[in-house]
Amino acid sequence: MQVDLPDVLAEVTAQFARYEKALVSNDVAVLDELFRDDPRTLRYGGGENLYGYKEIMAFRAGRSPVGLMRRLDRTVITTYGRDMAVASTLFYRDSATRKVGRQMQTWVRFPEGWKIVAAHVSVIDEPRDQKA
Repeated sequence: MQVDLPDVLAEVTAQFARYEKALVSNDVAVLDELFRDDPRTLRYGGGENLYGYKEIMAFRAGRSPVGLMRRLDRTVITTYGRDMAVASTLFYRDSATRKVGRQMQTWVRFPEGWKIVAAHVSVIDEPRDQKA
């Protein structure tokens, strides 16, 4: 298996950037488009466990558009072959607390394009030895 083929890495990186832009601007249509429409698609969030595309869509539709801006750090995107990738990043929001968000997404290429099939978002206290 070939890891990080340049053309595949460029494709996934572009989709990841598209996701990030849609996330911070609350472009729900693009966010919905980027998740695989399948009952097996899941997203574990900061305060919710979403099983299936319909639950993910409902969450996005009901989420407040306030306070979505964030700064990314240590983003790593790795592709495996031509049809699978994992994107991982840390994120920080402007706040008085010293928290760090962690986001991971599994992307798979389908005939209709790259889709997220699994995502995990969590927030922890920022480790003392890893300040951004």
